[in-house]
Amino acid sequence: MQIEGKVALVTGGAQGLGYAFVQALLDKGAKICFCDINTNQGEATLKQLSDKYGAGNVMFRRCDVTSQKDMEELFKATKDRYGRIDIVCNNAGMGGETYPQWEQVVDVNIKGMTRGSFIAFEYLRNDKGGNGGVIVNISSAAGLSVNPMSPVYCATKTAIIALTRCLASNEEVRNCGIRVNTLCPSFADTDLVKQISPFTLHDDAETKMENSAKVTNFLSAHGLMTTDTVAESFMELVMDETKNGAVLRVSKGKGNEYCKIEVSV
Repeated sequence: MQIEGKVALVTGGAQGLGYAFVQALLDKGAKICFCDINTNQGEATLKQLSDKYGAGNVMFRRCDVTSQKDMEELFKATKDRYGRIDIVCNNAGMGGETYPQWEQVVDVNIKGMTRGSFIAFEYLRNDKGGNGGVIVNISSAAGLSVNPMSPVYCATKTAIIALTRCLASNEEVRNCGIRVNTLCPSFADTDLVKQISPFTLHDDAETKMENSAKVTNFLSAHGLMTTDTVAESFMELVMDETKNGAVLRVSKGKGNEYCKIEVSV
């Protein structure tokens, strides 16, 4: 896919990986709508990007991906301004292992990702006025492995991989000119990684200290990627039109690895 002249929508795009994805797309000549639940950060990011790429090439909307109304209005606003949507990156996500936060993790990571994919179909499908295109759902290397410190987060990221692969293999989706891929980054230098709070059955100070040390050691062993490195892998899934249903893991030590997940259909 040639990016220049295309229109992309990125959720959770005000900072972290989402911001890196937005910049990578703008660098290739796309027009962008990014959303975030953090209005102040979103407005600050919009100013930075407008100054660099031109105000006509980027827009921001405050959006809660757990809200059907917010998401529908986000897609409509993008189409109204730019006339089309070609690329959708469902990136918004969060972590948290204690109640009630873990319920929000499920709502954002699974329901938000599903909502973003289904609404994207309405705008991309070439049998209903769209131009076809690509959806990239951002999962995590945690969705491909076992992490005893983050059972809820891992479960949601595993669900994203399954959702993406099922949609990509759906005949109706393929016949509408839509590709669906998932990116599974290992640890990157983002606020989300810095705020990791491990699952525990005990809430005493000693256990918290021990768990904090475990997280530090875990991160040190795996290493932190730059967000730009992850963005390069994201762009590969967007631009390579042979990729549909791809599960791309990217890590500090091993770089890009396309994962083969054997299932019977």
